[in-house]
Amino acid sequence: MNVTIKDVAREANVSPSTVSRVLAGNPRISDETKERVMETVKRLNYHPNVIARSLANNVTKILGLILPSGEEDLFRNPFFIQVMTGISIYAQKMGYSIVYTFSKNEEEEISFLANYINSKMVDGMLLLTTRSEDKCVEYLSERNFPFVIVGRPETAENILWVDNDNKKAMYDVTKRLIDKGHKDIAFIGGPSERTMSKDRLSGYKEALSEANIEFDENLIMQMGDFTETDGYEACSTIINFKKPSAIVTTDDLLAFGVSRRLKEEKIKDTWLVGFNNIPLSEYQNPPLSTVDINAKKLGYYATKLLIDRLQQKEEELDHYIIETKFVERESTFNKLG
Repeated sequence: MNVTIKDVAREANVSPSTVSRVLAGNPRISDETKERVMETVKRLNYHPNVIARSLANNVTKILGLILPSGEEDLFRNPFFIQVMTGISIYAQKMGYSIVYTFSKNEEEEISFLANYINSKMVDGMLLLTTRSEDKCVEYLSERNFPFVIVGRPETAENILWVDNDNKKAMYDVTKRLIDKGHKDIAFIGGPSERTMSKDRLSGYKEALSEANIEFDENLIMQMGDFTETDGYEACSTIINFKKPSAIVTTDDLLAFGVSRRLKEEKIKDTWLVGFNNIPLSEYQNPPLSTVDINAKKLGYYATKLLIDRLQQKEEELDHYIIETKFVERESTFNKLG
């Protein structure tokens, strides 16, 4: 026997429309009524028809997520897995589902967004990157469609976003190296149009400037992606010019490539720092010192911001800054301290 919304309403002693509002997360329903309805839903094992609910109140309780790479990159860079874990935890807690798709470029992302919005498949969107003159942000803003960004947008007005203080995090790492006596510090980053890349480069330069160290453009490399291959190639270019005493990177995968190149050249006295603290960083040989950006927390609070907006919560915030932590690991050539 299929349990209907009317069965739930009768058992909970409320109207079917009240059940519907509770399931849609309406903030105007009292906590006592919510608890009674949700207890009845669980006891009767009621499963609402998503399509019918969408037609009735224009709410699907589904969020869309666009991943900015192919599926093979998703498993190569655990950052996305960690962010998606945080997204899933909060979405599940609030009764929302996630649908996601992969994109190869910004034009493809716009196409996916148009499909999601026009089909009314999702209530809101989660974006995992932000760029200079971001077309996805512009597209969603023009249509007044709810969305949140993991990353600081160029213009934050009227936009939901969650990020670390990337400038300060890289500043702190660079200053730590300077305080240890390093002056020839190289910087290896990913795509220069990413806001995160700009912020981390800015923090690196500020630390050097503050210490009256003139930064050398030959020691700065910004690559097309955050892969191990990119890190390897960037390191090759830098050490052909000069062997730096330390190298900071904006991603652990870049650092893995740097480490491999340094080993090939038998360079053991260059200190190396990664970023993101992905699980594999601890098991490198030697283990990698890195910055933990709390990627799971980034995803969790991005989803909270979006759902709070969808449920029209009072006193809602428009952004969160998630703390970072330097993770120092003992090793022969990347130890800080």
